[in-house]
Amino acid sequence: MKKIITIFTIFTLVFLAGCAKNEDSMPEIGVAIYKYDDTYISTVKNSLINAAEGKAELLLNDGKGDQATQNDQIDLLIEKGVDVLLVNVVDVGASQTIVNKAKTADIPIIFFNREPSEAVLKSYDKARFIGTNAKDAGVIQGEIIAESWKDGRYDKNKDGVMQYVMFKGEPDNPEAVARTEWSIKRANELGVKTEQLGLQVANWDTELANRAMEAWITKFGDKIEFVVANNDGMAQGAISALQAANYNKGDENKFIPVVGVDATDAAKELITKKYMTGTVVQDGEEMGKMLFKAASNLIEGKDIIEGTDYSYDSTGVAVRIPYKPYTGM
Repeated sequence: MKKIITIFTIFTLVFLAGCAKNEDSMPEIGVAIYKYDDTYISTVKNSLINAAEGKAELLLNDGKGDQATQNDQIDLLIEKGVDVLLVNVVDVGASQTIVNKAKTADIPIIFFNREPSEAVLKSYDKARFIGTNAKDAGVIQGEIIAESWKDGRYDKNKDGVMQYVMFKGEPDNPEAVARTEWSIKRANELGVKTEQLGLQVANWDTELANRAMEAWITKFGDKIEFVVANNDGMAQGAISALQAANYNKGDENKFIPVVGVDATDAAKELITKKYMTGTVVQDGEEMGKMLFKAASNLIEGKDIIEGTDYSYDSTGVAVRIPYKPYTGM
């Protein structure tokens, strides 16, 4: 009987210790990121880590740009029973499947940066999106283009038409599609006549853009009057190629304007040195902070915008973090 009582006592103490540990443990937030080596996403990730320090445990996963890998990571996070999922999806086409999994497990999910369709988000009452309005980055780029072009100094052949090359992020990515369309459309609305010499899908990648720019310089030379890139990484790759060909090194007569998006530290430095014309601020620091606040709200049973200065857009399921121009002035 003494042995039985002793065993029961030990079991009770272990059980109570486990309960106490669970009560004291921090909430777990599962984070699936499309790939760590994206400069902007790295800023978001670091901001999220800082915001969560001492308040929640982040289970971070690098999808390495592969949807199958990310699917496996999300499955493991769901199996672990995280309190909320934050998903920067590799392929937006996979969003419905991910939502279905989260719904089955009754785990709230917030997509960020890469936006699923409104129908996908509304298929689960605990699914939300935090990001930007894809069109706005292109519109601001177009305004920077128009401002740079208006005095005519970059119109090398004096034909009144801006001959340009375009770097597109990904073929079907909503951000890439909108930035590609609206950067030129807005410039046209502001009176800039344009002619596209080349368009290259460079997957947001600096090295791919560098190689494509080298090929365009060989093919078109001084016919190129402007470079438009969906992000600063590709803009940086283009500038490296231009500088290798003795452009954009400080000589105003050997300068081709380049605009990007993200306002990375590298891009800001290039703008300060006058090697790059402008970029669009996509506030990764603010994105990370808002993601953590939204996740914390969901864990506490609140709406994601409670206690913030944000509101939903017309969809009722998406929150937009605004863009702004950056030209170093």
